[in-house]
Amino acid sequence: MDARRGRGLAAVGRLLNMKDGIIIFQKNAELGKVKTRLAATIGDQGAFDAYRRLVAYTHKVASKCAAEKVVFYTNFLENDRSAYPSGYRFELQSGEDLGDRMKNAFGQLFAEKYDRLVIIGTDCAEITPEHISEAFEVLEKQEVVIGPAHDGGYYLLGMRAFFPSVFDGIPWSTDQVAELTINYLETNSISYGRMATLSDVDIEEDWNRIKDKL
Repeated sequence: MDARRGRGLAAVGRLLNMKDGIIIFQKNAELGKVKTRLAATIGDQGAFDAYRRLVAYTHKVASKCAAEKVVFYTNFLENDRSAYPSGYRFELQSGEDLGDRMKNAFGQLFAEKYDRLVIIGTDCAEITPEHISEAFEVLEKQEVVIGPAHDGGYYLLGMRAFFPSVFDGIPWSTDQVAELTINYLETNSISYGRMATLSDVDIEEDWNRIKDKL
């Protein structure tokens, strides 16, 4: 066996042995407390039903990916998990704001020796298993991967090493989130890959556009 082929096989072996994880940040499904912007026009019950459908879609997508799945609930661990695919793990978010909570989730799992981690929410009805697979592929060469959303946030963020400061000083729930995150990566010479821009479901227009596709 020549040296180049040997190095190639070794690289494949390392990838096969990697411990990959998908972090799913998920609000507890409580009437009147989910999709509040959507509820402003379609009502609490309509927004609640929409949220449940988005959550189910998210897990349908995630379940088709080989990486381990870890759901981080916002407020409490739900007792009834019968609707989830097998092989899921459940944790509780901790921290003052969204940045702290994401930072703590990444920190916890990297401390458990995960090699690559990707975080998603439950608001993107355009994400596919192929997008998540692509994110892990990007992390073979780049340190970070980001999937920007059309509203200025991001629907996906992944790392192959822990960069806690990427979550600091970000004005969450604004149209600056993705831009400022990318600025931080470039300023600090952290290599990254940028994925296709997708849309989250926040308002009735978003929901009407995708609801029949779920």
